Amino acid sequence: MRGWWQDLTDLVLPAECGGCGRPRTVLCPECRAALQGTAPRSVRPVPEPAGLPVVHAAAAYEGAVRATLLAHKERGALMLAGPLGAALAGAVRAGPGGQVPSGARGGPRPLLLVPVPSSRRAVRARGHDPARRIALAAAGELRRTGTAARVVSVLRQLRPVADQAGLNSGQRLANLTGALGVAGGGTRLLAGGRVVLVDDLMTTGASLTEAARAVRTALGHAQMGDREVYVPAAGEATGERRRAETTPPANRTWAPPGMAAGSGVEDGICAAVVAASPDSFENNRN
Repeated sequence: MRGWWQDLTDLVLPAECGGCGRPRTVLCPECRAALQGTAPRSVRPVPEPAGLPVVHAAAAYEGAVRATLLAHKERGALMLAGPLGAALAGAVRAGPGGQVPSGARGGPRPLLLVPVPSSRRAVRARGHDPARRIALAAAGELRRTGTAARVVSVLRQLRPVADQAGLNSGQRLANLTGALGVAGGGTRLLAGGRVVLVDDLMTTGASLTEAARAVRTALGHAQMGDREVYVPAAGEATGERRRAETTPPANRTWAPPGMAAGSGVEDGICAAVVAASPDSFENNRN
């Protein structure tokens, strides 16, 4: 007969490892090493969608990493958000967003983790938003290690999209283009730090490309006054400011305050994911 302490343990501890099924552990040491044991790297899908920002991933989407992500997303193993968030935090630190110096006034500029939203239907079916939950865990991990970070969930789906399963890269991009937008008041929040788009997984890059387009559109059309900064094109005066313009001229690139030219992120937007397709790592080895 089961003791009361065993029943209590069942409520506190997961039944099995999210990666391999080993009993009585959230994530066993071997699966945790697969998720967090290698240095995050830059990843680029092939073909690469135009407008995809710089993306860093913590691990390849295979084996125990794939099983862990699916357990969290589809099977409701919510305790996995902690280790997945730690992996995402590592990818954020490795990217340009985690390496940009403080703003002109010397104060630290927080990292704004902007999760790519799931559809309302998917959130209802799963009972949670996986990317947002992992982003919250990543922000907590970044703060614990001394990096100012917060989650800014400002992206919204503007229209229904088809299920991405079975679509190729071009079809996914067409399916998502114009599907996301920044919620009312979100632009003000985005102007307060360094934008890092975050998601649990990148396959073709279509979701991150659409998220970047939505953020660029919102920031490019915002009236930012003295905070509006343009990275000068060749031959222009460094640090030129324009109060009246709400979108950058064709030969200039907009950058948020504190983002200097030559930072490696032309418009101040980068991205980080827990995992990416193995091929996207292969294509960046040379």
